Amino acid sequence: MQLTEHIESVLDTIRPYLHADGGNVELVEVQSNMDVILRLTGNCSSCNMSEMTMTAGIEETLRKSIPALGKIVALKE
Repeated sequence: MQLTEHIESVLDTIRPYLHADGGNVELVEVQSNMDVILRLTGNCSSCNMSEMTMTAGIEETLRKSIPALGKIVALKE
């Protein structure tokens, strides 16, 4: 499985929780140094809890599944 497919598959496990609150996460780019750029969309882009969602939910889940990733950064819409 390619890295981007692996990341998307991990994000697919998180998306139902984000969808429940009217949000989503989109994979923007995987850089050559293994940094991952994501975009929080919908309600997640403006939610005051998005920082916690990003670190405690998305980042932690990605790191457990793919420990070799570099920085994981979320852009807002």
